[in-house]
Amino acid sequence: MSKPGVRHAGRPDFCHPNTRLLIFAKAPVAGQAKTRLTPPLSAAEAALLHARFIQRMLSVACESNLCPVQLWCSPEARHPFFTDCRRSFPVSLHTQHGADLGERMRQAAASALAESDYALLIGCDCPTLTAAYLRQALTALKKGYNAVLGPAEDGGYVLLGLRHADPELFGGIAWGTDTVLDSTRSRLRRLKWRWHELAEQWDVDRPEDLMRLKRNTAVAEEVGLSTLSG
Repeated sequence: MSKPGVRHAGRPDFCHPNTRLLIFAKAPVAGQAKTRLTPPLSAAEAALLHARFIQRMLSVACESNLCPVQLWCSPEARHPFFTDCRRSFPVSLHTQHGADLGERMRQAAASALAESDYALLIGCDCPTLTAAYLRQALTALKKGYNAVLGPAEDGGYVLLGLRHADPELFGGIAWGTDTVLDSTRSRLRRLKWRWHELAEQWDVDRPEDLMRLKRNTAVAEEVGLSTLSG
């Protein structure tokens, strides 16, 4: 698969320069990335698929020209894969910090909101997340909602849009379980925030998700799924 990339001469004229899009990504290291897909994939193939998902999401985000894009990296932004992404896409690199995902998200959101009015936080594993979906989230924030959720079928979420990075929204959540979405809703109620929910999406996390991805021909071709043994 040829690597997707978006190259610009100079700074793009963003549609919404007062927004930041934060993409959270883990370095595609064999044995550490997408381990629930092994088998049917080998550790190297799972890592390669993860890398291709990151590249696809960067392409979607940057081609949308919606707003400045930040790639929040784990374990650190200096990893060669991430520095290569910066050469291929108009993004800034940032290292995730925090004891768990919630703290890492809170710190990243607070950093972005210190310089912008709105922040959209996403991962890389949702094959149905599009530029139109991102625009819907931003539209809701601009209408006055305090937060936007993009629910996931597995009980988590694929997108979180924010005007404020309140610690209440991120603490004490059992990340990686099917209770994340409901726990987040409970915290939004506790904060007395108005929030908007977008259409439910799905992630590629389990072997059965690979079969579903194969039926999504366009994305399957984008990430070169047919070149992997699964």
